[in-house]
Amino acid sequence: MRFLFVHGTGVRRERHDTLFALVRERLTARFPEAAVESCYWGDRFGATLGAGGRSVPGLRPRPLPLPLPNGAPYPDDVGTPDPVDAETAEWALLLADPLCELRVLAEAGWDGVGGRADGPGGPTGDDRDDAHDDGFAMPGVQPAGQRVLGLLAALAPAPPPDGDELGALLHATGLAAGYPAALDCAAGSAEAAGAAARATGEAQAREVATALARAVTAAALALAGAEADCTGAERDRIVELLTTRLGGDARFPGARAAAVLGRLALRVTAQPLLNARRGALTVGATPALGDILRYQARGHGLRDFLHERIAARPGPTVLIGHSLGGIALVDLLALAAARGAAVPGAHLLVTVGSQAPFLYELGALTALEPGEKLPHGFPRWLNVYDRHDVLAYLAGPVFPGDPRVSDHEVTSRQPFPACHSAYWKQDSLYERIEQAVAEAETG
Repeated sequence: MRFLFVHGTGVRRERHDTLFALVRERLTARFPEAAVESCYWGDRFGATLGAGGRSVPGLRPRPLPLPLPNGAPYPDDVGTPDPVDAETAEWALLLADPLCELRVLAEAGWDGVGGRADGPGGPTGDDRDDAHDDGFAMPGVQPAGQRVLGLLAALAPAPPPDGDELGALLHATGLAAGYPAALDCAAGSAEAAGAAARATGEAQAREVATALARAVTAAALALAGAEADCTGAERDRIVELLTTRLGGDARFPGARAAAVLGRLALRVTAQPLLNARRGALTVGATPALGDILRYQARGHGLRDFLHERIAARPGPTVLIGHSLGGIALVDLLALAAARGAAVPGAHLLVTVGSQAPFLYELGALTALEPGEKLPHGFPRWLNVYDRHDVLAYLAGPVFPGDPRVSDHEVTSRQPFPACHSAYWKQDSLYERIEQAVAEAETG
């Protein structure tokens, strides 16, 4: 009896040696007479950036090792985001929470205005012009913020696609369908009511108008999702048109909300980080993601290599494939069996944390079309998974009624991605392999 361990995606020599030492120790303890071998393929068939990363925007080739130690970014991959990055981050925050700017205005208000100072100091800038709006307004005169809400409520929920610039833009960008709900979302919100109540002067009302326009636009974009076909310029024009219809100044920056949320957006949204560190992230992800993509395009070399290793020694072999290693083994065994030339010695297949069943469902598995049965001559298949491992899938349900295929669940109580590598220390994995070997031997 021989065991052949085939590692998964992203694994290179040092990591392979650590994993295999653990697997060999555990298997040898249960099968002391068996040979436990490994099929290391990472250096020969794994992915690398052949041009040094020249395809990655912002990553300039330089005479530094790839990847850098500990995944460190290149010196110029970090720094202060430019204004476009900051704007992108703000809209990412708005798409996640369209009412966030209104919430700031409702809860924080404006310092030193109308006797409602939230901090020390008096009114500044435009606020000085509105300092007299302190709650003693003329009877029958609607407060400035409430007037903005009235204008919002009066907006047509379905502007026509022709003869109206706003309507034409909404239809051209795919936002028209969600626009009525976006209006309702903003108009009926406690955030809008709170912001309007605190806007006692014209400058504050203009900022509420801007925040409402951005909230409606963000809600419409969020509702449209991937169906939206909207550029940044079109988005900004929709905001301008809405702001104007709400009595605001399209050029007014919305300083209060922006001062609070601008820095927050840069901290909590992913885009600035991705922009700043795209080069380092791409370099770091190349082994894991690149191995999969390379295998999908040129997997025959790895499969031929595996065939040679399996057939190199006579006698039954238990094949243990982790992640991408399991995909390659399923492909190899199925292709060989379909040709009527089963791989010599392939006694039992064990896949661990493998995506082979999922690729089969997608029609992306090289060896089998969706719905096609495993060919005669394919060995018994034990598929081990952890439900917390997002890279692990079930084989039994996609090959229903095939007695050769069985699934076994283990749990490391670890979140992803730690659980994807945590299989090899679990006794239940080796207990189930031992059982599967006994079942294969008895037939």
